[in-house]
Amino acid sequence: MTAKANLDLAIFDAADINKVGAFYAQLTGWDVVRQESDRFGIRTPDGQEVEFQRAPDHVAPEWPGQKHPQQFHLDLQTDDPGAAAETALGLGATRLADGQTWITMADPAGHPFDLCQADGVGPVMRLFAVTIDAPDASALAHFYADLTGMEVTYDGPEGALLASDGKSLMFQQITDYNPPRWPDAAQPQQAHLDFRVDDLAVGEAQALELGARRLSAGDESFTVFADPAGHPFCLIR
Repeated sequence: MTAKANLDLAIFDAADINKVGAFYAQLTGWDVVRQESDRFGIRTPDGQEVEFQRAPDHVAPEWPGQKHPQQFHLDLQTDDPGAAAETALGLGATRLADGQTWITMADPAGHPFDLCQADGVGPVMRLFAVTIDAPDASALAHFYADLTGMEVTYDGPEGALLASDGKSLMFQQITDYNPPRWPDAAQPQQAHLDFRVDDLAVGEAQALELGARRLSAGDESFTVFADPAGHPFCLIR
């Protein structure tokens, strides 16, 4: 018996979730859909969700090095990256680097994100992809494709892209990749993905068969795994 895991949302760690959550809500124009003591959630107009999870001992990434790597970042599309960068600076971001068609920033929690140029986006930003670092981007993309049923729509030397039902996951090739050591706060996960399954036992068997490692049983509603690159993820019911 097999069952596909459905991508639910990406969750980023932060010590001050209200600060970083409000930052993204104001920057992107996305709706705040959850504001609890340990979770702050925002939603794009097309229904994708990003959450910020309280982690009091959060160690911020130090981009672009691998001593404290980013592990995950958001690729946000906007008509005018330059203007968006100025808005982000006013909201508490830091400018890290300029690319050909994008600007790399750090949010108030230190997580890098990219402002990518795309025509016709309008006043509300578009989430192009949640991007995940990997020592073998192609292999990790195919792991998640097999887990979720999402399609590998691009597979090249710099990374690989999965897409399905308006959601995208990008896997970025990192030659000196340094994996997280969850729950070690000195080598934090920085973020993780949640996937919904109808049956946790069936989902667990499938994840393990594909090369995941079980990290924690959680409770009757979720189980924590590590993917083949060491990134934690949760199967939730």
